[in-house]
Amino acid sequence: MADYVGSDLRALRATQGLGQADMAARLGISVSYLSQLENDLRPLTAAVAARLVEAFPLDWSDRGLTPGRRAVSLAHLLGDPLFDGLDDPKRALKLLERQPALAERIAQLHASWRAMQERRSMDDEALADSAVAGGRLPWERIRDWFHEAGNYIHPLDMAAEALASELSGDPPREADLLAYLEARHGVTLQEAGEAAGEGILRSFDPGTRRLTLGRALPPETRRFTLANQIALLSFGTIIADIASASKLPSAEERNLLEAGLANYGASALLMPYERFRARARAFRHDIDRLRESFATSFEQTCHRLSTLQRPGALGVPFFFCRVDMAGNITKRHSATRLQFARFGGACPLWIVHEAVAIPDRVLVQLAEMPDGVRYVSMAKGLVKPSGSYARPPRRYAVALGCEAEHAGAFVYADGMDVRGTATPIGGTCRLCPRPDCDQRAFPPTERPISVDPHLRRFVPYRVL
Repeated sequence: MADYVGSDLRALRATQGLGQADMAARLGISVSYLSQLENDLRPLTAAVAARLVEAFPLDWSDRGLTPGRRAVSLAHLLGDPLFDGLDDPKRALKLLERQPALAERIAQLHASWRAMQERRSMDDEALADSAVAGGRLPWERIRDWFHEAGNYIHPLDMAAEALASELSGDPPREADLLAYLEARHGVTLQEAGEAAGEGILRSFDPGTRRLTLGRALPPETRRFTLANQIALLSFGTIIADIASASKLPSAEERNLLEAGLANYGASALLMPYERFRARARAFRHDIDRLRESFATSFEQTCHRLSTLQRPGALGVPFFFCRVDMAGNITKRHSATRLQFARFGGACPLWIVHEAVAIPDRVLVQLAEMPDGVRYVSMAKGLVKPSGSYARPPRRYAVALGCEAEHAGAFVYADGMDVRGTATPIGGTCRLCPRPDCDQRAFPPTERPISVDPHLRRFVPYRVL
């Protein structure tokens, strides 16, 4: 079936602000050939489709599995390292284009395979770590629930975006959020006293409708906490319906989910989807520019970028995590093929661990997982003040990254050769298959080891 995409090519070129000569150069074709494609005088070929995916991975791949985009979707699918053994990927792509029903079934099977691999990884980690041999903890169940939901909650995101349009200011100030709380919900703010403000972010009395914020909260945290209260009061029915439909087995887990959904609603309210997505792309995902534009914290901004997975309006697929001083991953989500360790520590070669020890400095890294997929990572160490010498400040690092194919849309990859030498990392030592890692803490659970009493290396065993 011939695939004519003239109007879409013209729209893409206009969105990118490119002339025909620049567009043709990006695709490695002549201007006359591009003109013929744009005027539907020639159909899109598999070779040009593959170049479109490579040159514009977000804009051209974000168009779904309609018949007119089948070549693009297949080119992206065949880029998975799973298909690295193909002798001639271009020929395979051309053959699949002639069998659209078969191609769509292969795409469905590939998606199912990836989901199965993720589930197997979760099960393997649970079995490998004796501390959780009895099953996942409630906190882990909620993290996995958000992961399986794609970290995008459509009804809540849409409701928050609609409410954001009613608020004054872009971004709304603390006074605007307080005015909304008082006018719509009859809530007034009461500043915490010396004792009452220790160790809390927010305290709400439903009877008196008084809200108390903790002492010494940074301005960004105060705004987020107010937005969290708005989400609880304005989106309560939506949150309750989602929690009820989750089929989580205990009230404790449903309460944890509702708390997480309220945080999601607060983030979506302060960083409305379409407005945030547009600026993120315009700023090439520069966190400091985005946080200044939306008056949010570095962590809040990174986390929101990992949620931009609305069907038909996708953002760059990012992974996001937060790591504490002990190496525990306290927040995580990945819209990429990289999956974090759910139990045990993360790979010590990953740059996020160095960032914990060096606050307020951005570090970047090109890393490669055992499956051959490369990632560009940005990590920054942060310190949250406690407001008292008697209470140690909270120290941790956040990391944000994407697959190397999206490096052009990620300002932190500027100057980086994504085809150059990459740091070999893994998920967690218990599951990492790399046989020659000097940083290994544990042998992999599914690989035998050999110990030579006459030879001592950095690691006292050899992975077979």
